[in-house]
Amino acid sequence: MKISILLPYKENFSPNYPGAVSLFVNDITKISKYKNDICIFGSTEFKKKFSLKYHNLELPKDFITSQSKSYIQQFVIQEKIKNSDLIEIHNRPTYLSYLIKEKINSKFILYFHNDPLTMRGSKTKTERIFLIKNCSKIIFNSQWSKKRFLNNIQNRFYNSEKLIIIYQSASKQKINFSIKKKWITFVGKLNRAKGYDIFGKAIIRILTKYPKWRALVIGDERRETMLFKHKNLKLLGFLKHNKVLDTFKRTSIAVVCSRWDEPLGRTSLEASSNGCAVIISNRGGLPETITNGVILKVLDENNLFNEIEHLIKNNIKRKELQKLSNKNFIHTNKKSSTEVDSYRNELLIKKNFFKRINSYESLRILHITNFNERHNGRLFFNTGRRINNGFIRLGHSVLELSDRDILKNNKSIGDLNGSKKLNFKVLDVCNNFRPNLVVLGHADLVSSNTLKDIKKNQPDVKIAQWFLDPLNKDGPDFDKNKKRILDKLNFIDASFLTTSPDVLKFIKKKDNFYFIPNPTDPSFELLNNFNGHCEMDVFYAISHGVHRGNLKLGKYDERQNFLEQLIKKTPGTKFDIYGLNKIQPIWGDSFLKAISNSRMGLNLSRGEPIKYYSSDRIAQIVGNGLVTLIDERTFYRDFFTDKEMVFYKNLDDLSEKIMKFKNSNESKKIAENGKKKYMKYFSSNLVADFIVTKALLRTSKNKFIWNK
Repeated sequence: MKISILLPYKENFSPNYPGAVSLFVNDITKISKYKNDICIFGSTEFKKKFSLKYHNLELPKDFITSQSKSYIQQFVIQEKIKNSDLIEIHNRPTYLSYLIKEKINSKFILYFHNDPLTMRGSKTKTERIFLIKNCSKIIFNSQWSKKRFLNNIQNRFYNSEKLIIIYQSASKQKINFSIKKKWITFVGKLNRAKGYDIFGKAIIRILTKYPKWRALVIGDERRETMLFKHKNLKLLGFLKHNKVLDTFKRTSIAVVCSRWDEPLGRTSLEASSNGCAVIISNRGGLPETITNGVILKVLDENNLFNEIEHLIKNNIKRKELQKLSNKNFIHTNKKSSTEVDSYRNELLIKKNFFKRINSYESLRILHITNFNERHNGRLFFNTGRRINNGFIRLGHSVLELSDRDILKNNKSIGDLNGSKKLNFKVLDVCNNFRPNLVVLGHADLVSSNTLKDIKKNQPDVKIAQWFLDPLNKDGPDFDKNKKRILDKLNFIDASFLTTSPDVLKFIKKKDNFYFIPNPTDPSFELLNNFNGHCEMDVFYAISHGVHRGNLKLGKYDERQNFLEQLIKKTPGTKFDIYGLNKIQPIWGDSFLKAISNSRMGLNLSRGEPIKYYSSDRIAQIVGNGLVTLIDERTFYRDFFTDKEMVFYKNLDDLSEKIMKFKNSNESKKIAENGKKKYMKYFSSNLVADFIVTKALLRTSKNKFIWNK
C-alpha cells in the first residue's frame, strides 16, 4: 500500500511554528497502522521536521509561475514515480483538478480544515459537485463544515457515503487537578477575528477586580496591534506546541471567543483535553469541540466578563467543569486515527463478500419502471408489478419509482421530455433511501451519467436491468431494443431478458446477461378456467396501443395475417380476439373477464420465434388455467412437456391441435398441469429472487429451472 499526504503549500510540517493541519497529520499518522506506508509531502523552510516519512518539495526560483502551481507540479513529478494508491489532499480543493488533468491514477481524499465556501475550488455549487464526483472520500472537521459544503446541494448528497466527518483531535491527558493555578488563558492570533479585543477589555476588568488571578496570552499578530496592559496580564508571544499544552495543564479557565465562524477550533479542543473550564463563543464548529463548558449566548465584553466572574466565584462549578471537560473528552487522536484508517481499509483492501453472498438479509431495493399511475389502474397487471410483488414477498424494503409518470408530469420548455427532473429525482432518492440494489425496468431515460453518479456516491450499490421486448434480429425494433439494453451496460451489474442470451450474438458472456421467464403472480392469476364452462374456444389479445388504450388508425401488425388464415383453417371454432380488425384492446379487469371465458389461449408474439422469447401475455394465459398454444420454436419444451402445454410447428399444425383439444377432457388436464408448473417454477417470487441472487452474487436456496 502506498499513501501520499499532500499538505497545503507553506504548511510547516515542523515543531517550529506548525499549523493546525500539520499538528493533525502528525498526531494521527504516528499512531496509524499505515504509518510505514505513508509519505507526507510539503514545503517548509524549517530544517527540523516531525519524525515521520516526509518529502520536502524543493521549488525552483521562478518569478513568473506561482509558487502554489510550482508546488503541485513538483508533487506530480514525484507521484508519477511513486504511483500511490491513495492521495490525501489537505485543505486545497484546487489541487484535485490539476491532479486529474495530469492523469494521476490514484484514489483521492480531500480534507477540509476551513470553511469550504471560502476556498478556491469549492465556492460554487458546480465546483463542489465536481469534488464529490472525483473524490473517493471528502473529510470534514465538523458538522458545521459539512453543512456549509452542502449548501444548495444538500438533498442530493447529504447521505453520501463519500462525505464523512473526522474531527481534528488532541491527546487526552491525565491531569493532576491539584496543580491548577488561578490562570485565565487565551491562545490564538491577537486579532478581532479571534475576539482578542473582547477578551482584552473583559480581562482587564477581571484582573482589576480579582487581583489574585492572572491572565496568560499566547500568540501573536503581525497585521494588527492590540495592546492591553495590566500587572497580572502576561503576553507570552508564540510558544512551541508542547509549551502551550503545559500551560493548559495548569490553567483553570480557557477562553476562545472567536468572532468568525471557526470550522472547529483546535484551541478549545486542547484546553478541554487538558481539563480547563472552557468558555467559547457560539460560532461555526466551536460548540462541537467540547462536551462540557460554557457557550456564550452573546459575544461581547460584558457577557464574557460575567461568565469568567461566575467561574472565579463558584469554585465548585469551575472544578466540576474542569473534571468533566477532561473525563468526557471524545475527540482523541486515537479515535480520529482509527476513523482515518477505517476509510483507508475500505478503499485499499478488497472486501470479503462471503458473508453477503451466503446471507439472506433484507435489502433496500429501488425499483424504477413504468408503474402506470397515470392510467388509473388500466395497466396495473403488468410485469413490473409482478416483479415488485416478488421483492416485497421476499422481505425486502422496496421503493417504487414510476419513471414514465415522472416524465409525463414534468415536461417543460427547459426540460422537453422531463428527463432532467427524472434524473435529479433518481439521485435524490438514492441519497435519501440508500438502496443496496437499483433495478431498472425499461427505464430508458435514466441516464448513464446518473448511474455513474450513483456508483461513485455509493460504491457498494448494485444496479440491474430487466427487459421484456423482442430481440429477434428480424423482428420489430431490433436495433432500437438492442441499443436500449446496451446503452448503460458500463454501470449494470446484471441484465435479465425474456429472450435466451445464448442466441443473441451482440451479447458477451462477461456482460452478465441472464434469461428470466415472464413471471406469474398468485395475487394476479386467480382463475382456473380448466374447472369451469367456457363459451369461447381460443382467446387472443394484442397489447396494441398500450399507452393510448385504443387502436391507432393505419397501424398494421404482421400477426393479423396469421390470425386471419388460422380462422379460415379452423372452421367452427369460436375465437375471442382483441386488438385487431377494429376490435379495441382490453385492459385491467376487462381483460380478466374476457380471458375467463376461453378454454385455450394463443401465445403468439411479434416477429419470428426465438429461443425462450414470449410476450408477457403467456403469464396470464397459462397462469389463469387456459390451455397454452405455443410455437415449438420458442424451445419452451425445455421447461414444459406435451402434458402441460400444446406445442405447434406451423399454422396447419396449430389449426389441427385447436380442433383436437377444444372439446376434449385431455385439454383440461393439460391446462391444469401447465398452470401448476408455471405458478411453481416461474413465479414472481422466484424471478425476483433470481434478480437479487445474480445482481448481488448471492447464493439462493431456491431452484431456478430456467438457469442451466
